[in-house]
Amino acid sequence: MIAEEPLGTSISIHQILQKYFGYGTFRPLQEEIIARTLEGMDSLVLMPTGGGKSLCFQIPAIKMKGITIVISPLIALMRDQVENLKGNGIRAEFLNSSLTAEDEKLVIGYALNGELDLLYVSPEKLLSNQFNHILSKLNVALFAIDEAHCISQWGHDFRADYQRLSFLKEKYPTVPVMALTATADKTTRKDIINQLGIQDSKTFLSSFDRTNLSLTVKPGQNKIGKIKDFLRYRKKESGIIYCLSRKGTESVALKLKKIGHNVAHYHAGMSAEYRCKIQDDFINDRIQIIVATVAFGMGIDKSNVRFVVHYNLPKNIEGYYQEIGRAGRDGLDSDTLLFYSFADVILMRKMIEESPQKDLYESKLQRMLDYAEANVCRRRILLSYFGEQLTANCNNCDVCKN
Repeated sequence: MIAEEPLGTSISIHQILQKYFGYGTFRPLQEEIIARTLEGMDSLVLMPTGGGKSLCFQIPAIKMKGITIVISPLIALMRDQVENLKGNGIRAEFLNSSLTAEDEKLVIGYALNGELDLLYVSPEKLLSNQFNHILSKLNVALFAIDEAHCISQWGHDFRADYQRLSFLKEKYPTVPVMALTATADKTTRKDIINQLGIQDSKTFLSSFDRTNLSLTVKPGQNKIGKIKDFLRYRKKESGIIYCLSRKGTESVALKLKKIGHNVAHYHAGMSAEYRCKIQDDFINDRIQIIVATVAFGMGIDKSNVRFVVHYNLPKNIEGYYQEIGRAGRDGLDSDTLLFYSFADVILMRKMIEESPQKDLYESKLQRMLDYAEANVCRRRILLSYFGEQLTANCNNCDVCKN
């Protein structure tokens, strides 16, 4: 279960990159982020999905003495990353609600005995009295907070538990904190830094321009017919179709299955065991297409997803960008298709009507509408939301092409 020998701290970060991950060179910003972390300093890391965020804390975890605590709200991500790390000979485990009491006791024992380099923990587990007691006994080298936008009420996926993570810097002031996210506008970035108490951190902002992704928006009439046409030339390719509702995932999957596609649906109403099976089948290419709610795909490292379709209008650009980022992680050309209908807009506005943050959500929805209704280069609009400006049209969106 655990790598037999402790990982040495004498080899360089380039040797770690080659030995454990099989890469010859770092991607942009990775080396600088790692070096800063090894000096014991805080960082806020913004990289698009597939940009290599995980290596920014995984390599220091191998290099540093002590244990790296990775806080993540995503059980699927934990399981996926831990399995990959252990497959590479790295001593990693996770603690979340999916473990039995016996397995949890085993993992805690590994941590207390200094037999782990990385321990992935859900925020709920981290904040429990039991784990706080354990945490005080560990030699923590680094706190890595993944999906850090969840800490901000200005972010697109706010979670109340994340706001309690400020205690980390208060209780462990000398331990570096690395906050990581794929999507955060300027307001959210500032809020993350304030909430976590990492005012001396450096912000690393990678380019959000995924040039290998084509961007297309189509009217929402006859969606199944248009998806059928879209899939005609993609019969052996992996893809994800996102729907707003659980019922929608089941309905779309059934319709595609009837016309011969290898497809399954995925949503939170299914048992954890069945969701794990669907996920594994998709990762291992036993299922070609997943029709899912937005809960699917977060943290899943599948490089050959060739298309992402949004059957319904997303709530905001942050979520949309994160979801299309699951296509083309291998750098090869991949396609994204968004269906836009006024019915979706009405539904979204009904959903946010009673929210105490109605004005914020309405503003974010409006930016999503600006993108969907654009008659200028869509990539320019998408990137400008994150503060990045293109000097020329992309020639890889439907507006540029037509």
